[in-house]
Amino acid sequence: MKLICYKKCTTCKGVEKMLEEKGISYDYRDIKEDNPKSGELKSWHEKTGLPIKRFFNTSGKIYRENNLKDKVNDMSLDEAYDLLSTDGMLVKRPILFTDEGEIFVGPDVKKYIESL
Repeated sequence: MKLICYKKCTTCKGVEKMLEEKGISYDYRDIKEDNPKSGELKSWHEKTGLPIKRFFNTSGKIYRENNLKDKVNDMSLDEAYDLLSTDGMLVKRPILFTDEGEIFVGPDVKKYIESL
């Protein structure tokens, strides 16, 4: 498994603890240090079938300060991917990639781990 998180995020810490308690090994990627690229985001979005808004950290400071709530719905997908790729703190976390090729984003990560 591969987990994309932010070290200071309490949700991410909780997910890491759950994985460790279940004895599940994973590779860790810090979203702030290694921000997803536009092409990665496009691939993940297409694979999950989730609305693009689910990839935005809507409770984050950058999202709120830039009034993105009012802008995201009017963006093209390419504009959204490009914007998300500018700062890892804009991207919803955690993101989990299973060994089977599934991708889970945000609260779906916890639900998936609980089901294991």
